[in-house]
Amino acid sequence: MLKEKLLEDLKVAMKEKQELKKNVVQMIRAAVLQVEKDKQIELEDNQILEIIAKEAKKRKDSLADYEKSGREDLVEKIKAEIEIVSEYLPKQLSREEIAEIVKVIIEETGATTIKDMGTVMKHAKEKMGASADGKAINEVVRELLK
Repeated sequence: MLKEKLLEDLKVAMKEKQELKKNVVQMIRAAVLQVEKDKQIELEDNQILEIIAKEAKKRKDSLADYEKSGREDLVEKIKAEIEIVSEYLPKQLSREEIAEIVKVIIEETGATTIKDMGTVMKHAKEKMGASADGKAINEVVRELLK
């Protein structure tokens, strides 16, 4: 189970004095615990993966900002954090793989115009989950529904 892996990795990072990894794993665990506390439920692995994907997205978004402002010290730190977070995510689908899945969804739903984008996106996110970034899916759907 993913929660146990996070806890084990936290212990190892603390023992080996890997400060960055310890901090990243603690942030992920805190986000998971917050959701569990707010919703008063025990999260499944797929729900934990969604939280981890959100953490990765936050870091990728902030990376662009740090690069624009020339903060090389923070850019390197964020890149290292993204690498750590990515260890917990499933292999990310390529743009071609996303396009293949989206094409099938478009056929199944009978989508023809950009107005059908919401339906296609909903099915695509359900099917691909954390193995594809929502922004990448969105771009592919827009291209295919022109």
